[in-house]
Amino acid sequence: MSEGASVPQGPDLAAGVAIGQLAQDATLLGRVGDQAVLLARAGEELFAVSATCTHYGGPLAEGLRCGDTIRCPWHHACFNLRTGVPLRAPALNALDCWRVERRGDTVYVREKRSAAAPAPVAPDGAPRSVVIVGGGAAGHCAAETLRSEGYDGSITLISADTAAPCDRPNLSKDYLAGNAPEEWIPLRPAEFYREQRIELRLGMRATAIRTGPRELELEGGEAVPYDRLLIATGAEPVRLDVAGGDLPHVHYLRSLADSRSIIQAAEHAARAVIIGASFIALEVAASLRARKLEVHVVAPEALPMAHIFGAELGRLIQSLHEEHEVRFHLGSTVRSIDPASVTLSNGARVGADLVVIGVGVRPAVRLAEAAGIGIDRGIAVSPYLETSVAGVFAAGDVARWPDRHSGESIRVEHWVVAERQGQSAARNMLGRRERFDAVPFFWSVHYGVQINYVGHADSWDQVEIEGRVESKDCKVSYRRAGRTLAVATIGRDLESLRSEVELERSQRGA
Repeated sequence: MSEGASVPQGPDLAAGVAIGQLAQDATLLGRVGDQAVLLARAGEELFAVSATCTHYGGPLAEGLRCGDTIRCPWHHACFNLRTGVPLRAPALNALDCWRVERRGDTVYVREKRSAAAPAPVAPDGAPRSVVIVGGGAAGHCAAETLRSEGYDGSITLISADTAAPCDRPNLSKDYLAGNAPEEWIPLRPAEFYREQRIELRLGMRATAIRTGPRELELEGGEAVPYDRLLIATGAEPVRLDVAGGDLPHVHYLRSLADSRSIIQAAEHAARAVIIGASFIALEVAASLRARKLEVHVVAPEALPMAHIFGAELGRLIQSLHEEHEVRFHLGSTVRSIDPASVTLSNGARVGADLVVIGVGVRPAVRLAEAAGIGIDRGIAVSPYLETSVAGVFAAGDVARWPDRHSGESIRVEHWVVAERQGQSAARNMLGRRERFDAVPFFWSVHYGVQINYVGHADSWDQVEIEGRVESKDCKVSYRRAGRTLAVATIGRDLESLRSEVELERSQRGA
């Protein structure tokens, strides 16, 4: 996790700057006292907000201003310049705002403005109680958004996990690599849930949804009533059915407890085998190399990640890992695992005292399916994230929604998408009728090389590359029938943001 510069750069905005220093629809990085402040101009309007993103401290001066919003170049958080409110995850906290005054041709940034309290939700038609099943990104963001939207009723968040909602992307990245302390991992401290009156029930497993009486049944038989229900049960790791797959040194990574177990095992291990070449699997490989383990990757494909990124980026990802001495065994599967090695389908044996399996996930639909809720390779939802049963919504890895851009129903297993769906589902549970139209976004980091990806392309018939992939400076567009479905970038953060906006505009015009 990174923070903004300790010494603010740019002019003293409190002392005033000439309006000519701020072009139409531009931004200017400056300071007020010891704080970095971004001055933005949209037409004749002027705004002043914190200059660093509240997610990981990304530099907003290098982001994209679009209308009265600013987008972070690192992980695509979007903020309202008028209020500082985060409009789209992954940022959860608002930016600070300052009053701006113009006198003639000089602009002054004055005192910091207090944040406005959300308007309360009118009681007529508002649900008396909201129950959320699942403590991941979608569930947490839904609970938080209900409060930020002025909802004052009962919120209960039920999670089978024993840990509070956490920063899951970090579990395979910096935290696993030993570069992020554990205090970074919870999304919010325990007191946040108490202050926001969000009842957080951890280590509780839901066993049934009774849609008639509107009750959620928990293990032990307790019935929790709801007016609105959000199913945010996410996805579960695919378990590898091989001899030795249940040995103590074999791990999967989904939860904070899983990441802790791998870290503990890595402290006493010398050789690791990663089974699978998924995002999580390869990020685990990089993290274990950071811990100085010998790492082997076993996967059936001929090139890692090519089905997501295409051959060119797939080759780059493989070369990045090979440069860091990761050894690939591609075109291979695992026949068996024993306490000291992994036997491959070709009979070869690879020594291992730590095995991590990352061969994909499946949406956790059992609860919804048993309740008679519509299933389509996930939980089928409307554009407003409502299921086939009125009052029951779904969001995150488990939800399949109609995507206007591709013209298909899609399900996306990415953190930021889950967060944004949780936010949208919360508003729709309050009756806002907000169509979920956020363009999917994810990022993946391999040895400091970050790949940003916007859009969604299951398949394509054309790939256009601008720049040089091997130089880690490129934009890769994935098209089908002449239409751009997705864009991946390396070293071109602003182009990634522009591509996101273009995809949003084309979607709205669909």
